[in-house]
Amino acid sequence: MPKETKQVDVRIEPWKDTDLELLFRLNVPEMLDHLGGPETEEQVHRRHQRYVNITGNETGKMYKIVRLSDLEPVGNIGYWERVWEGETVYEIGWGVLPEYQGLGIASAATKAAIACAQAENKHRFLHAFPSVDNLASNGICRKRSFTLKG
Repeated sequence: MPKETKQVDVRIEPWKDTDLELLFRLNVPEMLDHLGGPETEEQVHRRHQRYVNITGNETGKMYKIVRLSDLEPVGNIGYWERVWEGETVYEIGWGVLPEYQGLGIASAATKAAIACAQAENKHRFLHAFPSVDNLASNGICRKRSFTLKG
């Protein structure tokens, strides 16, 4: 019997200067274990400025993930340019606060962000580079039909 897919009601909103607190909430060991650990306060402030400025630089987009049931910010997602195998592509990455993980939020937000990147019609490919031991992110990649390249 096929598994029933539940609808997850989230939306992605462009990252704003007022989203700094969310970035600090995402800067915890359990969120960044696969990315080298939490950043210093100064590093978080610099990251926040990159997120705020990325759209104006036309090198990608960063979004806040908002749960529609209570308009609670629950994570972030974005895509940015990088060179991979000699070609400029988009890389995508996401993070959902620990208390909201396992609810399909990251997968729904990833679907929305992929649609935004495709609508730009700027780059042929969008890649995700989760660590091989990040089972949750690899599961999202499979669900969103990413092709494993290595």
